[in-house]
Amino acid sequence: MEKVLIITGGSKGLGLGIAKKYHKEGYRVISISRSKIEKLYLFEQYQCDLSKSESIQPVITEIFSHLDRNNTSNLTLINNAGDLGTVNTIDQISSANIAYTIQVNLTAPLILNSLFIKLSKDWTCKKQVFTISSGAAINPYESWSMYCSSKAGVDMMTKVIAKEQKELKHGVSFVSIYPGVVDTDMQTVARNTPKENFKSVQRFIDFYEHGDLLSPKQVAENIYNLDTSGELKSGRILDIRNT
Repeated sequence: MEKVLIITGGSKGLGLGIAKKYHKEGYRVISISRSKIEKLYLFEQYQCDLSKSESIQPVITEIFSHLDRNNTSNLTLINNAGDLGTVNTIDQISSANIAYTIQVNLTAPLILNSLFIKLSKDWTCKKQVFTISSGAAINPYESWSMYCSSKAGVDMMTKVIAKEQKELKHGVSFVSIYPGVVDTDMQTVARNTPKENFKSVQRFIDFYEHGDLLSPKQVAENIYNLDTSGELKSGRILDIRNT
């Protein structure tokens, strides 16, 4: 029986770390991202721009057409792709950038979750969706209005869909995960933002200079261990630093 992981943003950063970890543990890994890693043959890769809603359904439908529900014991989707957006006060951000960031961080996961549930409706295997959220969902950072708002939305999305699926015979489990402060491109953007645009920039510089950033590999191992230990109960909003 096959264990399958579908992950968005699996070509770099935390997504790549998670993809590698699950592949190492015997999963068939399928990445959906804007870019492909040409020399990485460990897992299947599909190109998709999640900022374009119309491009999502054809890709996820194509992926499911190559899966065998009778030979799958575990089907997992990880909504990992995200964008910090323009770091500045909301009055300084263009309408286009606001729309783009919310689309990638919140609308795309909603669409993916909807399609995942529909396409796996008759599957009797273990089915679960993890969404990479952030402490920014509950801690307001000036100049991060889109990121904080979209992550708060992701958490409520998780709670609502978990309730919808709870009583179903073959329902899907939904969990939001706060991974902590991870050494990714997003952190680089945050600490390189001018102080006049981002008042908390020194905090992020300190994370880097004091060696407080977690590596994608560390976080991926934490997530996998929580997954296999049964800690990721449906409806949970979990900060893995507290586990």
